[in-house]
Order: sequence, then structure tokens, then C-alpha cells
Amino acid sequence: MADELTPETPEEEQPKKTHKQRKNGLYPGLSDELAENMRTGWADTELHGLEPIAQAAHTAARRDALSASFPGERLVVPAGRLKTRSNDTEYPFRASTEYAYLTGDQSENGVLVLEPTGDTGHSAAIYLLPRSDRENGEFWLSGQGELWVGRRHSLAEAEQLLGIPAKDVRTLADALTEATGPVRIVRGHDEVIEAALTDKVTAERDGELRVNLSEARVVKDAFEIGELQKAVDSTVRGFEDCVKVLDKAEATSERYIEGTFFLRARVEGNDVGYGSICAAGPHACTLHWVRNDGPVRPGELLLLDAGVETRSLYTADVTRTLPINGRFTDIQRKIYDAVYEAQEAGIAAVQPGGKFRDFHDASQHVLAEKLVEWGLVEGPVERVLELGLQRRWTLHGTGHMLGMDVHDCAAARTEAYVDGTLEPGVCLTVEPGLYFQADDLTVPEEYRGIGVRIEDDILVTEDGNRNLSAALPRRSDEVESWMAALKG
Repeated sequence: MADELTPETPEEEQPKKTHKQRKNGLYPGLSDELAENMRTGWADTELHGLEPIAQAAHTAARRDALSASFPGERLVVPAGRLKTRSNDTEYPFRASTEYAYLTGDQSENGVLVLEPTGDTGHSAAIYLLPRSDRENGEFWLSGQGELWVGRRHSLAEAEQLLGIPAKDVRTLADALTEATGPVRIVRGHDEVIEAALTDKVTAERDGELRVNLSEARVVKDAFEIGELQKAVDSTVRGFEDCVKVLDKAEATSERYIEGTFFLRARVEGNDVGYGSICAAGPHACTLHWVRNDGPVRPGELLLLDAGVETRSLYTADVTRTLPINGRFTDIQRKIYDAVYEAQEAGIAAVQPGGKFRDFHDASQHVLAEKLVEWGLVEGPVERVLELGLQRRWTLHGTGHMLGMDVHDCAAARTEAYVDGTLEPGVCLTVEPGLYFQADDLTVPEEYRGIGVRIEDDILVTEDGNRNLSAALPRRSDEVESWMAALKG
């Protein structure tokens, strides 16, 4: 990789150095002639007449709702900063969910501030890094200068796109240090901004802000629903891609499947929404198998749990368990069909006015029935469920909220989430599973090493629900026909 020249700008004015700023001794200084040459001769690239981003009206409404919840208080929501991956290289940046939800922006170092305008109401401002300064050389000397990492929007351009007054973020820490009055911040994203507020905030009050923003995302607006469907549609195509290359995965490893799905995610979206689980054979019994370094063998099952994240940061979360050679064995089909039946019961229980827990209870009831029927646990079913005996093989909850985070709304209160009531606009997963560990001596040998999960993304509607991922077959015979068509 290229290594940039020694910066003349004082260290405190420079963004954090990256690998490109580790000097090799070839450029101990810059000549005046070179510095002057780099200052001049550049065209004006300012953009004018930009259209607002697609979600601008929605983010404005979200800020209004937040404002109404905390009258008279300053609210600070950072995007976050680059994080070190190794030594002097960074992970790709992903803005904090709360910041992106309220602004639609994804810039590192960005901060949204809602300033109280009296007892009620707020004025919003977004604090961003302005364009790289060509006068002081930051654009070509800094590791985060535009010559190295690409152009960023000017403050004026950001205002047009986001519909929020934009200011220079380099002034914000000092301004917050001097500010008075009650203030809350979303913690864990920007240590510099948090340090400026050390004596002004409390963990309890800041926690209440995070809870509010988490619960605000329980019901999705029209833009969010559209983005979730877009994420699911790309995910469906990613699953099709993976089926088509199963022969290549057999010659290599689970990572061929991971890489194949990742290509779809990067081409059509921002990234994968979480580490793809490409679990073949007994690895399917490990719930979060993301090493993806195992063999892919004919006659075994592949549990593929993956989701594309859109460029607006909404993610799908879909799982299919597939026979690697295209046909289920009798025992594989028996277990798969039981999970399918449990998922059917769970999806049917997703209804407006119903309890969030209903789909979990419905799915678990079916799985407990099957375990009793197969003689793996002593009934009656009600006893099994009361004692939770089915959990040795079902292991996890049957679903979760879905949105900008794969496990969305995680900070919501119990009464607003798992003990809450479903309403139109809620999006969740329904994902029952059965997992018979390879070393489980309590089950017949033929069961051991088989893991099955089926997961779909379900939207609560006015009159029931809609399966956003219905384009992917679920019934065992339909899965076989679908795979045969793709591989044929």
C-alpha cells in the first residue's frame, strides 16, 4: 500500500494516523515549493441543487418524536469513530444505529445534537467533518484526507441531502464542555464527545435515551419496510448463488459459501448484516458457527444463516437448511419437517393484537410434541414445556425484532418487547430449530450431528402478517425441487 508524505499540520489538528502515515524515512520534510504547488490548481467541485435523501422526511419525524420525549434537554447522538483492526489499520466504518436512524447519514465522527428551544421543542444540527482543507494540506497529508480515502460532502451539501443544518464537528467538543443545562448522550460510540460531557451526564439518564431510541424502532415506517424487503430480496438471490456453487464448496470448504454470499451483499448492499453462518454437517449444531472452515460433504446438511445489509443499513436475517446433494435422507427429512411444522405454527401466531411471545410458544409446543412422539423425552407435552425439557434440543428463542440491527430494539424494556403486543409495522424473525449434538448419547445415533433451523422475516400487517422472505422455498419437497432447478 502507498505511504504518504510527512504531514506539516500539527498533530492535534490531524485525524488519527493510519497505516499510510507510517513514514519509511524517504520524506523527512516537504519543500515550500511542493507545499505551495499542492495548494493551488484545483477545480471547484462543490455540488449544488442536491435532492434530499429518500428517508429525509422520515428522519425528521423521528427527531420530532425524540424531541417530544425529552423536552428542555440537550440530546447528543454520535455516529462513532474508526476502530483499529490491527496495529494501524481500521475496520470498515459502520455508523451507530441510533445516529443513522435519526439522520440517514453514515459519516464517521458525525454527531447529531438536538438543542432545546425552551420548555418544549428542539433545533437539530448535525456536526460533520468539512471537506478536506487544501490550504493546509490536510487533503493529501492526512490519512483520512480526501486524496487517500475519497471525497466527502461539504457542510452545505450535507444540509441539502439531510435536511439538517450542518456544522464543523471539530468545534463541538469545546462547545459541549462549556454548555449548561441537562444533557443526555448515546454512549459507547465516541470517547471524545463523551469526555466533553463527563461532568454533565449520568449512566441512568443516558440509558433512558438509548431505551427510548430502541423502542422507537419497534414499529417500522414505510421507508424501513421497503428497505427490509430490499434486504430480503438481495438475500434470496444470495442464497440462490450459494446453491449454484455447492459443488465448488465441496471441493474447498464452508468459506466458499461464505464468500459467495458476501459477493452478493457487497454488490447489492453495504455488507452482510452479521457474520454469515455457513454450517455444514455437525457444525449446524453450533448456533453461531462463523468460523466457516469445515468441509462440505454430500449426504450432509448445510445450515445457511445469512442476511444482506442495505446501503441504508437495514438487514435481512434468513436461514435455510439444505441437503448438500439436493435430497434429504429419511431421518433428515423427519427432523426438517418437524421444524417446518413448528415454524408454520409460529408464523400463524404472528398477528396484530397478539403477544410477542405467542409465536415462540406455538413453535415450542410443536417441537415438544415431536420430541415426545419420538421417545426422546417423557411426556405429557405440558410437563415438558413447563420444565423446559425440550430446550436441550431447541436451545434458543424462536425469534427477535429485525431492522437496522439484526437483533433490533435490544435495549427496549421487557414490557415493550418480549412482553409487548404486536402491531402493524413490527418486523421479526420466526426461526425454530432442532439440534442433536454429535456427542449427545441421549438420542439415537442416527440423529447425532443433525441440526436444522428455518428462519423467515415476518412483517405484522393490519390483517395478519406477510412473509418478506416467502420467495425462498421452505417445505422439504419444494426445497429439493428448487435446488434441482438451480443446479440443473
